[in-house]
Parts: sequence; structure tokens; C-alpha cells
Amino acid sequence: MDVVALGASPDARPGETKNAAPIGGGFKPLAGAPAPAARKAAGTGHSVVVERCQVCDWPQLEPVLFLGYLPPVNTMHAIGARPSEQPAYPAQVLRCPKCSLVQLGLVVDPAVLFPPTYPYTSGTTRVLRENFAELAREVASLYPLEPTDLVVDIGSNDGTLLSNFADRGPVLGIEPTNAGRLAVEAGIPTYISFFNRSTVRRIVAEEGQAKLVTATNVFAHVENVHEVVESVLELMHDDGLFVTESHYLLPLVRTMQYDTVYHEHLRYYSLASLKHLLEMHDLEVVHAKAIPTHGGSIRVYASRKGKHPVRDTVAAMLTAEAPELTAQKLKDFARKVVHTKLGLCKLLQDVKSKGQRIYGVGAPSRASTLVNYVGIDEGVVDCVLEIHGSHKIGKYMPGTLIPVLEETKLFEDQPEYAMLFSWHIADELIPKLRQRGFKGKFIVPLPEPRVVS
Repeated sequence: MDVVALGASPDARPGETKNAAPIGGGFKPLAGAPAPAARKAAGTGHSVVVERCQVCDWPQLEPVLFLGYLPPVNTMHAIGARPSEQPAYPAQVLRCPKCSLVQLGLVVDPAVLFPPTYPYTSGTTRVLRENFAELAREVASLYPLEPTDLVVDIGSNDGTLLSNFADRGPVLGIEPTNAGRLAVEAGIPTYISFFNRSTVRRIVAEEGQAKLVTATNVFAHVENVHEVVESVLELMHDDGLFVTESHYLLPLVRTMQYDTVYHEHLRYYSLASLKHLLEMHDLEVVHAKAIPTHGGSIRVYASRKGKHPVRDTVAAMLTAEAPELTAQKLKDFARKVVHTKLGLCKLLQDVKSKGQRIYGVGAPSRASTLVNYVGIDEGVVDCVLEIHGSHKIGKYMPGTLIPVLEETKLFEDQPEYAMLFSWHIADELIPKLRQRGFKGKFIVPLPEPRVVS
């Protein structure tokens, strides 16, 4: 198999570099599927307001929540740089009453959100490594692959997911950022490219169709989702499987995870809304389960209709989520978001009024939303600490002058409080930080602001 490490278009040979085409360039969707919106954000350098449902094209969308104007979560300026003009985009959450999709009300050009220096790498996150290993075991158990079956991962990042399938047979990643080069260095064949129709055609021509196509933590990020599903269908073998993992709306609402709302995430799927989307393309959900990644995600297996039996997990999950994700439940969620913001402000005021220090622990993307929505600056949180080797060290948190520093500072300085921005794994982080010698108290900002001694 050729390793296309530098080519971003279908005519790029190994070792060549060509510009990537935008996702879904130039194809026609299935009859009955809504046509792509006339205006697209991709390639503009700007943003486009969502006027109609991103899935079913319904025009009357209901507002759920507004978190203000947020900077791109991957725009982080070097410590010491003088503040300069920076973009910020409205973060309004909307609900479609027709297909139940919860979605962001603005689409930002992905070139703004995912620069070539995109700092995220999945291999540095233990929970993700374990999740991808578990996915490979589940596939082997439920849908065994032959040694010659091709596995393709869309948005493959540093190749962590595919590394779990590489010993079994052929794998191929598709990744538009420099993280793909890390995958190539690790021996995972990767196209440094956006996922588009022309790239799919080259893969099919040279490698054949894939028995398994995966898209983890990317399926909610793409602007023209119908075009992506059509490209998946072209890439996937007739009896193949498409596995997608996305943030799951149910735990987002249950545990107040408003901090997972930022402009990379265009849609917040329930199983019902995912099922609706896939059925528009004659795909059916055959298996579904909740998984722990990102504070609560959903893994869905889909195939062409009739190719695989539908497991009981699908009906069970649909039944469980339906009463929890009504329009009224979302209104209750929005009201609670405001209350948690006020509660956190009060807690922080009490600490700072005593002259005590607060260091942040962890700088995940979700921290940017929390910091900017609540209005936290360097006068409240002295710094945010990341593990050694993080690409975010030496930069400011987006939209602020809060410096991101190496985590050893927590143990050297011993501030009175450590605020956990990865609060969804607080039960795991607290004993580890204690074991390493931190003696202060912990602030857990969500779902209810609290102090842990």
C-alpha cells in the first residue's frame, strides 16, 4: 500500500504536496436528501449563520442557550505577545422541532478552527487510548474482520485508533492537520487531506472499498454532513459498517456540560437525531452504546439496510433518551447553566477575597468555553497547567491572558486551590494529584460548583 503522507488531493503521488479540496466538493446528494445550503463557511475565512436545520432543512429552529461570543478554542497566542485583534463568534444552541437535532447556530470556516498547527493529539489522552482499544475488541467480537479487510479512519489524527487494527490487516487514515504526520511516522498509512469525494475515489481505486469506516469525534464537526455520509457510502463495502462516535446530548444535559459547546462542534447528537440523519441515506443503526469519552459520548454502528441485524441496544437507548431530551428539558438545562455560572462566580469571589491563589489544571478545549462564558481572567486564575510536552504550554488560554505552564508548578508553588477544567474526570484526577504531592483544595466547577478538601 502506498503511504500518502504529504498528498492532500487524489492526484498527489507519495512524496508530493497538493492543496486539499474542501469536504464534499462537487457531489450530488441522494434524491430526497436536502441540498447543501447555498452559503458555506468553508473557504471563506469567515462564518455563516445557520438559518435552517443542518440535517432536515427545517427553517423554524428553536433557541436553547446562548453562551456569548467565544474565540476559536485553538487560537492561543504566545505568552508575552501584546494583545491584538482576535475573532470571537456567537455560540447559540438551537433545536430543530422536526428531527430533534440540537445544533450550533453558526458555522465557522474550518480553516479558522483547525489550523495546520492544530494542537490536539488523541494519543496523549489515556481515556481515548483505552476507548479505541475497546472499540477494536468490540468490532472483533461483534463484527469480525478478515485479514484482508480494509479499515479507514476519517479524521484519524495521530493514528491512535488505527494502531489497534494495524496488526490485523490493512488500515488507512485520512487527516487534514499535521497530526497525520505523526501517524505516518508511527507506521500508519495516512492521507494528509480533508475527507472528500476525490480522495475516496482514489482509495477505492487503489485499495478497494473498506469493510469498516470509522469517524470518532469528527462526525459532529463537518459542515456538509450529507455530503460526508454520501462519501462514506462510496468508500464502504456493500456489507461494510460505519462506526461513529460523537458527544452525546443526554449526558451533556444531565451533567451540565455546556462547556462542550464550541464552534468545532456543529451538532449535539441524540441517537434519535443520528438515526434520522443516517436513514435519509438508506443507512440503519444496527448497534448503539454510551461510552465515557469526552464526558459522555455515543458510539453508533450503521450499515446499509438489511445487511446486519439490528441489536436490542438501539431500541433500549431510544427509549431511555426520549423523556430526557424534550424541549422542556432543554429549557430547564439552559436555566441551570445560568445558575451554575453565578454559583461559580460566587465561589471564586469568596476565594479571591481572602487573597488566595487559584491555579487551573488542564487546558482542554472545553476550558476555553468555561473561562470565556464565566468571565475568568488572569486576576482570578493565576495560570493553567498542562502535562509536560503539551503543545499548549507557553501560550495564553484563548481570549485571555491566563498563561499555560508546565504542571510541576502546581507542586512547587502549592497554591491554595486547584481548579479542574477537566472536571468530568475529577474523581480520577484528584487522587493522582494528591499522590503527587498537591496539598491544597480542589475547585470542581461543574455540574455544581464545589470545593473538595
